[in-house]
This record gives sequence, C-alpha cells and structure tokens, in this order.
Amino acid sequence: MIFFKLEQKLAADKAYWADGKTYLDAVYTEPPYDRIETILLTAFEKNPRYNLPQLKSPMKERVYELRSYEGHTEKISKNKIKMFNDGDEVGLFKRLNFNAVFYGEVVAGSRMPNLMYLTTFENRPDRDAHWKSFSADEYWKKLSAMPEYQKNVSKNDQRLLYPTDYSDI
Repeated sequence: MIFFKLEQKLAADKAYWADGKTYLDAVYTEPPYDRIETILLTAFEKNPRYNLPQLKSPMKERVYELRSYEGHTEKISKNKIKMFNDGDEVGLFKRLNFNAVFYGEVVAGSRMPNLMYLTTFENRPDRDAHWKSFSADEYWKKLSAMPEYQKNVSKNDQRLLYPTDYSDI
C-alpha cells in the first residue's frame, strides 16, 4: 500500500527536501502546525473514487465542508454507511449537486467508528441553499424516517474549509 511507503519515498525525494526546507527546518519556537493527524479511509461502494469539484467561483469564495459522523458502535456506524450506499444517500447528494469529493469509512484514525465525506460549494450562501434543499427533499424525508436508519449517528462534526490559491481542488 502506497500510504505505508510515503515517508520512505519522501525521504529520498530531493525536490521535497529543497522545496520544503522552510517547513522542514522550522525552529521549535515557530512550529508550522499544532499537531498532525493521519486518517485512513476506505471509499464507499457507491462512490469508489474521489471526484474533483465542478466549481466556477474564485478559490477565495469557495467553501468545502468536511463532515464526520460518529457511531456509538461499529454496527451502528456500518448502518449509517449502509444508508449512504443501499439507501442511496450518495445518490441524493449527487442529484442535489453537492459536488462531493469523497465518501469514506475511517479504518484508522481518531474518534472511531466513523465515516467522513467532503462536499464543495461555490460560496457560503450556495452551501446554505444546498443544505436547505437537502432538508426539504422528499426522498431525504422518506429515507431518514425509515426505522432501520434511526439513531445511527451519535455525533456529527462539521468543519468548513477554504482552499488556498495553490489548492488542486
């Protein structure tokens, strides 16, 4: 698996060391970050590959929303993943044009069991309008009312992110 060989590959990459010199040689009084967290995900069946967002707004206006849905047991977390796949919540997001980059089950990381997904929007009002239409959607109302999908999220963590000028997405 590529992930497990990344550190070794970077250690041998001269461009990485040259381009990252400022970051890599940061003094202890000015660290470039608080902590690094690594999360390994496996893609959902209904969305096995990541997607590049189809956005037209300037990068500085775009909003990316990273959501993490924790389950109180592994079984309950699998139920929410089933809701995305078999219940076609992924299809609902596609139909409503949420520009999702990925949907994945966390297989290694903090706050497990959980799943994560990333949606993208032109700007904050666009994000808010998408969620309003999601909440009002008849299919969502039917799906979320189904007894087999009740109480399958114990915590919903939402983070709004903003791309940098050099971001690939």
